[in-house]
Amino acid sequence: MTTRRDFIKKTVAGTAALSLGSILPGFGSNRYQDILGANEKIRIGVIGVNSRGNALAQGFAKQPDCEVTYICDVDSRALEKCQAAIRKLTGRTPKGEKDIRKMLESNEFEAVVIATPDHWHAKAAIMAMQAGKHVYLEKPTSHNPAENEMLVRATLKYNRVVQVGNQRRSFPNVIKAMEEIKSGTIGKVRYAKSWYVNNRPSIGTGKVIPVPDYLDWDLWQGPAPRVPDFKDNFIHYNWHWFWNWGTGEALNNGTHFVDMLRWGLGVDYPTKVDSIGGRYRYQDDWQTPDTQLITFQFGDEASFSWEGRSCNTMPVDGYGVGTAFYGDTGTIFIGGGNEYKITDIKGKTIKEIKSDLKFETGNLLNPSEKLDSFHFRNWFDAIRKGTKLNSGIVDACISTQLVQLGNIAQRVGHSLQIDPGSGRILNDLEANKLWGREYEKGWEIRV
Repeated sequence: MTTRRDFIKKTVAGTAALSLGSILPGFGSNRYQDILGANEKIRIGVIGVNSRGNALAQGFAKQPDCEVTYICDVDSRALEKCQAAIRKLTGRTPKGEKDIRKMLESNEFEAVVIATPDHWHAKAAIMAMQAGKHVYLEKPTSHNPAENEMLVRATLKYNRVVQVGNQRRSFPNVIKAMEEIKSGTIGKVRYAKSWYVNNRPSIGTGKVIPVPDYLDWDLWQGPAPRVPDFKDNFIHYNWHWFWNWGTGEALNNGTHFVDMLRWGLGVDYPTKVDSIGGRYRYQDDWQTPDTQLITFQFGDEASFSWEGRSCNTMPVDGYGVGTAFYGDTGTIFIGGGNEYKITDIKGKTIKEIKSDLKFETGNLLNPSEKLDSFHFRNWFDAIRKGTKLNSGIVDACISTQLVQLGNIAQRVGHSLQIDPGSGRILNDLEANKLWGREYEKGWEIRV
């Protein structure tokens, strides 16, 4: 298995002498240790607040040592709605701006939260780091594998603290479950699986309509190649299912659980990736799979899989979303929230840890509000004290890249052979065409 040190050596020019410890614990925090006292508030701006970003903005505003001072969104309705929500919570109205470039010129915040569509994630995060801001980046880290490498280089170059929204890395009982796996409670684990189910409706066939007056369509598209006609089924959620902007259910939800599988098995890059599936349920404009099974092989040591069903809600082992680790002597099940269950080899429950803090399956905006605060606190501690991040950029980029490789295998229709040291696709010109993307002129990503 490759190590994160190997990843850094292979993807960041000139950084071979850097220790891993300088990356994962929240490097760059010394600057704010000098400025922020223990009781001073961290000021943040939130970028992209139509849905998940609105929930995150309110979650951060509820933290006693945080102040949301700026809101950015290309949709004036979303901007005003989020401003009103923060005003109701705190009595203060954050400033608003539709253009991220103008927002990042402000010195009224030290850090940003990014919850834009996927095609904006890497671009917005790198722009924020270049402006001297620390970053809380919603998953997935990027739209394509090439952007993961850009993010790691940028985090090193600009010395910022970047936490990724794989919030289960901070859930107390999930951490305990991982300790159970690693301590050998269920014996040696060689296979694990994860899944997500939903029953999403058809998005239909879009009709060309005028761009609404509340939306800056050019800014919304940002770094993505331009789609000239605006259709009535693009936004605000359906962009997930178009390859130009989104990454499908695999990265919309699969990223969280593939990250947990990597964490539990202690693996990084695979040697082989396969994917089967397609858009089966409806005949509409939806481009990504609504049914998908991705498998990852890690040499002869281990394997795991992710199953996504967007149009059938039948649970797996009693869970609508979750992971299962299969050991020599038992199995550990982790649902979507802060709980886990251990069974023996025959399926008899021998231990069950529950929590009052629940994950709300089907809640698209804020399924784990109270639990998310653990992840927020970890980011704050990294900024203030240099505490190790629970989901630093290197780990998060590896997890994101695995699922991206699954999507690439799906799109080219064949298995991918992967270099386990770098995560690169081997000897496959067709697949490597999907490693990166073309950018709209003037919106290229430069580190």
